[in-house]
Amino acid sequence: MSSTFTAYREMGNGANDSFTAYTSNANNPDNNFKSYGGNGNSAADSFSSYRQGANAGGDLFQSYGRNSNSDRVNFVNYGKTHSGGTDTFREYGKGSVEPAVGFKAYGVNNTFKDYAKKGVTFAQYANLSSNSKKGATESNGVSVNKWVEPGKFFREYLLKEGTVMKIPDIRDKMPKRSFLPRVISSKLPFSTGGLLELKRIFHAQNESSAERVLVHALSECERNPSIGETKRCVGSIEDMIDFAVLVLGHNATVRTTANVNGSNQNVMIGKVKGIDGGEVNKSVSCHQSLYPYLLYYCHSVPKVRVYVSDIVDVESKVKINEGVAICHIDTSAWSPGHGAFVALGSGPGLIEVCHWIFENDMIWTISD
Repeated sequence: MSSTFTAYREMGNGANDSFTAYTSNANNPDNNFKSYGGNGNSAADSFSSYRQGANAGGDLFQSYGRNSNSDRVNFVNYGKTHSGGTDTFREYGKGSVEPAVGFKAYGVNNTFKDYAKKGVTFAQYANLSSNSKKGATESNGVSVNKWVEPGKFFREYLLKEGTVMKIPDIRDKMPKRSFLPRVISSKLPFSTGGLLELKRIFHAQNESSAERVLVHALSECERNPSIGETKRCVGSIEDMIDFAVLVLGHNATVRTTANVNGSNQNVMIGKVKGIDGGEVNKSVSCHQSLYPYLLYYCHSVPKVRVYVSDIVDVESKVKINEGVAICHIDTSAWSPGHGAFVALGSGPGLIEVCHWIFENDMIWTISD
């Protein structure tokens, strides 16, 4: 999905524009606002829940409201995407007279360049899922808010019968796709060096959203593994099984959360079983990547515990799901800005971090 607004409402008077839930729940939306509202007078613009819940995506606001008079612009609760996403603001309100620009409760990957130095405010987001309400701050002193979906990360001690906790939205947000048979996928290029051929095969135009999807997936797959990580991107079920067997041996089995019941609500933890007796072990986690055909980013990290837990309705006490959770015991190599530490209020190596396996993601372990 892609939208472009160029020189829209330029030199306008008293304009009133609202964008609400724009490109929400979309896959990799790409929106450009160039010279929007430039040289206008007394405009009021509102962007609310913008790109909320979308998968990745990027928004560019260039020379927005530049040289205008008394522009009032509010960005509230926007850019909270799954799988990343970026928001870029360049020359925002520059040269304006008495602008009022507010940024409140927004996503993680935001860039603000050469904007109006007066009248622009950045509200520090209070993460309701955390005991800590600290925001992150860039080196230039601008507060940059990091939003983490409540329940996305949690501590291991919560995985005990009777605990009431929030389950995040575990629904699969990716478009429906299929694996390719390995006999086909093995014949397709899969590297940034083969990007031109891939663009030809998948009809991806220059500077298009389709090109960005290819580049993002290939770059992530070619990224060097983190300390202790073994990784591989797989586009066929045969490749996935081979990787799991390479890491775990032939005595391997795969699990995933049974369904999406309990998403976005408080649930009760029922009976909990630790895989391999709850011992610290190794596993292979596979997460979907956005790509023209079904692609998984599979990786193995050391020192994890895997659990299978009944998920129970709080009121009726009826089992509604069987969740699979992984707990990372060693987080010492993680970035201090990782969303888990933002949500839980700690730092690398100080705590273990757990999360659920979402719909259509999966985890391979040694058979119990």
